[in-house]
Amino acid sequence: MNACIEFPLSRRAADTPPRRGKVYLVGAGPGDPELLTLKAARLLAAAEVVVIDHLVSAAVLELVHPRAQRIHAGKQRNHHTLAQPEINAMLVRLARQGRQVVRLKGGDPFVFGRGGEEMQELAAAGVDFEVVPGITAACGVSAYAGIPLTHRDFAQSCMFVTGHLKDGSPELDWAGLARPRQTVVIYMGLTALRQICTRLVEHGLPPHWPAAVVQQGTTEAQRVVTGTLADLAQRVAEAGLASPCLTIVGEVVRLREALDWYAARPEVPEAPLSVSFA
Repeated sequence: MNACIEFPLSRRAADTPPRRGKVYLVGAGPGDPELLTLKAARLLAAAEVVVIDHLVSAAVLELVHPRAQRIHAGKQRNHHTLAQPEINAMLVRLARQGRQVVRLKGGDPFVFGRGGEEMQELAAAGVDFEVVPGITAACGVSAYAGIPLTHRDFAQSCMFVTGHLKDGSPELDWAGLARPRQTVVIYMGLTALRQICTRLVEHGLPPHWPAAVVQQGTTEAQRVVTGTLADLAQRVAEAGLASPCLTIVGEVVRLREALDWYAARPEVPEAPLSVSFA
């Protein structure tokens, strides 16, 4: 008689469920790595996979674990490394493989970062996820440029808008933007800057209304050009500013000359940032 001997799996292998993956949508802030939250830094140090937007600074990426897989999924105007549906599908696929994934976005995931779209996809697929907020560019860049977004004498409200819609046009609520006593912060508006300034004047703001453009804010490469709606586009072109830039419109821009702390800081070498979690 032939005997059939079975060798069952060990108890540990048989009883341990497959590892469950998870996606963390993490805000990398506007560029300065010291503006990261502690939670963001901890997750970067522990992630197995990091899916990176093009606006994440090199200094922030130094905090990623050296053995982590890095996937660059940046999207720039007219040039996408990966289309948004491909990114969504990739996040789902990585999580289903049991990976711990950080989806790293410049600024904050929910402020023009398409974090909501990616969360919808993850939720529909039944994937576990968390959101880690970051300092959005409007707050970080304006602070480093010495331009307060609100001020009792000049602005009692603040609006964040994108310089182009999903179809690429800059058609916005111009009447709502062209109001006194408010600050308007425009993301991704450099290409359409001249048109934006013109439309704001057409809808009621005076040509001498203060405005500024900040390039690579919060980093050592930060550059700021100030002017008015009448001449800002020409000044920016002459200065040769390039993306990433943020445009700030409002009377608070007048305060920059007195409050420009970042340019006036002493040139003292800083110790390299080191983050350690026990």
